[in-house]
Amino acid sequence: MKYLALAAALVLVGCHGSEKRAVTALQFPAAHRPVSKLGGNSVSTEEARDDRNEANTVMDLAKIHPGTTVADIGAGDGYYTIRLAARVGAEGKVLAQDIDRAALERLGQRVEREKLDNVAIKPGAPDDPRLPANSFDRVFMVHMYHEVAEPYAFLWRLQPALRKGGQIIVVDRDRPTDQHGIPPLLLQCEFEAVGYRLVEFVRKPEILGYYAQFEKDAGARPAPDAILPCKMTKGEVTIG
Repeated sequence: MKYLALAAALVLVGCHGSEKRAVTALQFPAAHRPVSKLGGNSVSTEEARDDRNEANTVMDLAKIHPGTTVADIGAGDGYYTIRLAARVGAEGKVLAQDIDRAALERLGQRVEREKLDNVAIKPGAPDDPRLPANSFDRVFMVHMYHEVAEPYAFLWRLQPALRKGGQIIVVDRDRPTDQHGIPPLLLQCEFEAVGYRLVEFVRKPEILGYYAQFEKDAGARPAPDAILPCKMTKGEVTIG
């Protein structure tokens, strides 16, 4: 019976033409936007990113300090994971998460090689980050949110992982979502639809895009079937 349930959870159904949705996401509205292909967004080499002081710029804006607990979603080969581990120190923790098992395996080898005792690695799902509840001061989503095909399910299931005062950090580019970016107004709308509010937004050349910081709104998290989806048409965002 357990195997039948697992198989059922993996069944895909049609939505928006050729696109498919997982059964586990169907209680949430579909995203009315295209999605960038996974793994096609190599920002630049780690050396080039360090030369323009990218990671330090983002960590300073996010107020990452010794003892902070951070989830690095879409960690990939670990550019931010490694640098976050150094910043939070022995009293802090970093959880690296990705849906790419091969990337996590490479990152695991790197973590072992560099003897990073404050880093854990966990696979996620496209519609669920699978983060432990009440565990994180900050959640990083750097140059990857545009690859999230089920943003409402994903963000809704992420919310319980935040500690009191916890915040989500998004770094992305102001461009169409199928071109490895997302317009800021659409990003803000999707977050607000699930019960977050924007607390800081800046554009920085060091990060090749913008920095957005969200926290849980004071109101209750909406029920999945009460979420109103966002749509961008000709530069304007509409809801519903």
